[in-house]
Amino acid sequence: MRKKVIAGNWKMYNDIPASVNLISELKKSLSGQEIKADVIICPPFTSLDTAKTLIEGSVIKLGAQNMYFEENGAYTGEISASMLKSAGCEFVILGHSERRTIFLENDQLINKKIKKALSSALKPIFCVGETLQQRESGTTESVIKTQVTEGLSGVSAEDLKKIIIAYEPVWAIGTGKTASPDQAQEVHKFIRTLVEKLYSKEAADEIIIQYGGSVKPENASLLLSQPDVDGALVGGACLKAESFFSIIKAA
Repeated sequence: MRKKVIAGNWKMYNDIPASVNLISELKKSLSGQEIKADVIICPPFTSLDTAKTLIEGSVIKLGAQNMYFEENGAYTGEISASMLKSAGCEFVILGHSERRTIFLENDQLINKKIKKALSSALKPIFCVGETLQQRESGTTESVIKTQVTEGLSGVSAEDLKKIIIAYEPVWAIGTGKTASPDQAQEVHKFIRTLVEKLYSKEAADEIIIQYGGSVKPENASLLLSQPDVDGALVGGACLKAESFFSIIKAA
């Protein structure tokens, strides 16, 4: 039985004082609750060290939103895997649609980042998803197949166990539109079948596949009840402790 994983991607929100407030409120909500899902928060880089201290002894785990594939060097503005590890991170989001579309990251670059994260004992939350134009033109599956296949190129079956795949239809991120439970299930099932072809049935059965794209307390239960939806990568709704806690409860 796969465990549900709920991750909150704070994006470029919350300075350090706001981060302290949000984590404190979330801890208060989670205190004394029987939490059956894994809970991850991914604050901005500037709040990672503060978050590490605040979540100590709680069920909350720490992730980052991005990293570069080189260990160090003259890469102004970039962050390395070892820097994230030293800040207390266990997870890192890679290949998010905003990195792909705004910062023009391609599958080959994302693959390098995934391999570097794995070799540095960081667990990638590897994002894939199609645009509205791609969905309307009927190329969703071919787009997802390319992203998954190239993103996982050279990744061993053993390392695959440390990866979470997050399906996030680009047309549903921050738009208020959400893939229907049936649409989400269809693509999640496709990804699981693809992993079986690339690796094995055992690998496909074990891998966690999250849904991301306007997940809210109102739709979380229906999405998370789908057989191949193993959790959520939450955007806007994770910026308020109450709504994020409601999604965790739904899991």
